[in-house]
Amino acid sequence: MASELLYFRAMSKGRRIVISPPERRELNRRVRSRKVRAEDAKRARLILLLAKGESYVSICEKLGCSTSFISRWKNRFLRDRLAGLYPRYQGSQLTSLTPRLEARILSWTRKPPPDGSTHWSTRRLAKHLGINHMLVHRAWKRAGYSPHRLERYVASKDPEFESKALDVIGLYLNPPQNAVVFCVDEKTAIQALDRTLPVLPFSPGRAERHGFEYKRNGTLSLLAALDVHSGQVRGKTVDRHTSAEFVAFLEDLVAHQPQGQEIHVIADNLSTHKTQRVRTFLAEHPNVQMHYTPTHASWLNQIEIWFSKLKRNVLTRGIFKSVKDLDRKILTFIRKHNKTAVPYKWTYRDVSKRIPTSGSAVTVH
Repeated sequence: MASELLYFRAMSKGRRIVISPPERRELNRRVRSRKVRAEDAKRARLILLLAKGESYVSICEKLGCSTSFISRWKNRFLRDRLAGLYPRYQGSQLTSLTPRLEARILSWTRKPPPDGSTHWSTRRLAKHLGINHMLVHRAWKRAGYSPHRLERYVASKDPEFESKALDVIGLYLNPPQNAVVFCVDEKTAIQALDRTLPVLPFSPGRAERHGFEYKRNGTLSLLAALDVHSGQVRGKTVDRHTSAEFVAFLEDLVAHQPQGQEIHVIADNLSTHKTQRVRTFLAEHPNVQMHYTPTHASWLNQIEIWFSKLKRNVLTRGIFKSVKDLDRKILTFIRKHNKTAVPYKWTYRDVSKRIPTSGSAVTVH
């Protein structure tokens, strides 16, 4: 071994790099390997380039390094051969995600951060525990944790929740024969917003852009009824949503049905739906029955699904020059919708289980 070292030192006079076949095989292995550190592979490639006679300028361009980096590792290789290519400081020791470490990460994840923030990030928790942030990421992925996400819910405290919910769902799944079922509600205070700057249309690689500032041109409310059997919507716009307007809308619904037709109306617990005017209307029309959803259970009313469609397709990005313009566009959307309307498919996953207050067991297609 000593004789080989003397040989290579003699061959390296003039600062040339000469490598033996075993050294070349080892250096090539490091360059091709996916398991060695990137810096180790970079130093192996440096020696191979020097052995080919590459200039410092060429090597700097290929490896993205400095001339001092080349000189330092060239001298170390000439002095100690392959043993000289290992760094004096090899960084922090690699840490594997052991079950004990994973349990520690998940335990800390469920605790509030001590800095007053509301949740952990991978890097904040990794810094707190003194580990690499990718270990935190892997532990969260395995456990299905997403501390950065937030979902809101409303739990109904209605003591008659189950009976009211079953009544409504029964009208969807098994409606009375020779009867019509309407889901009725109001979408209130719809703003007629006009933009103060022109809209820039979308183009390849660029979304449509609206000016930040807008002008309010007034508001109106929409009374709408969804026919559960056909999916068609009957709508009426009003300046203000009052009990009188609600009763007038119900009278219009009754007027468009055959005389004596049994009508079931599903509505929420808004105060305008339970006034004396409404009670008087129901007394005068015994063929009309009101079915109220449980409190905080608007997801049981199918008209809310259609309202979300109206919001996405008309209101969110709409530009309205006046209240009349808003009224015209809403009614046009209703007419177009009714030409291709289909009923919603309302399903319940497992009727043997108690109806959850979160509504997660009900799926609408």
